[in-house]
Amino acid sequence: MALLDILYRDTHLVAVNKPDALLVHRTRLAGDSLAVLQILREQMGRTVYPVHRLDRATSGVLLFALDPASAARLCAAFAERRVRKRYRAVVRGRAPEEGVIDHPVVDEDERVPRDAHSRFKCLEVLTLDGEVEGRPAAYSLVEVEPKTGRRHQIRRHLKHIDHPIIGDTKYGRGAHNRFFRERFGVYRLLLHARSLDLPHPATDEWLHIEVDETEERAWRMFREQTAGHWDPIMNGL
Repeated sequence: MALLDILYRDTHLVAVNKPDALLVHRTRLAGDSLAVLQILREQMGRTVYPVHRLDRATSGVLLFALDPASAARLCAAFAERRVRKRYRAVVRGRAPEEGVIDHPVVDEDERVPRDAHSRFKCLEVLTLDGEVEGRPAAYSLVEVEPKTGRRHQIRRHLKHIDHPIIGDTKYGRGAHNRFFRERFGVYRLLLHARSLDLPHPATDEWLHIEVDETEERAWRMFREQTAGHWDPIMNGL
């Protein structure tokens, strides 16, 4: 069993770089034998408490509390939207330089629409030879900051503006996913939880936890394969 990369740890919380294709915790439906929660408990030799989640296919910063009181405070911070979350994603096409997506997301259990808000910025554009679905093979690296925490919010919001994430088999476009599999061997969802900014549960001081996408193996390999094809967006980022 591979050890998790610990990004930050103190007496109240621990943050890890979650690999893609790994659940946060096991469920009866998924049937996975391993999950981040189990691995981290065994790695640290103690109980840890999940305070938020990432989709199985999403990599990046994942936070756990180390005691019940800290867990309660951290869960409250997420619920009260006092945690700033930033993600990176590679999406189809040339994304706008920046924008706000204000589009309700339907709760999959209750079947009712929930308010959902995301802000995004385009950081770079990847221009490749050829066409996919009759369009130039252009893709964008975007940074997304969700203001709400709905299930699959980022994936659904980027689909809503016609820039679905590469590797998204549920909300994406099959032709572009196949193009990335065949050309770069990319079989994963190109969505990465880059950073969290949050009030510390004990001191209330602001804590910044970040992992650069190039430090995550699949992202690093993809960036190396596409080096020289990226053009930065001159929007002050």
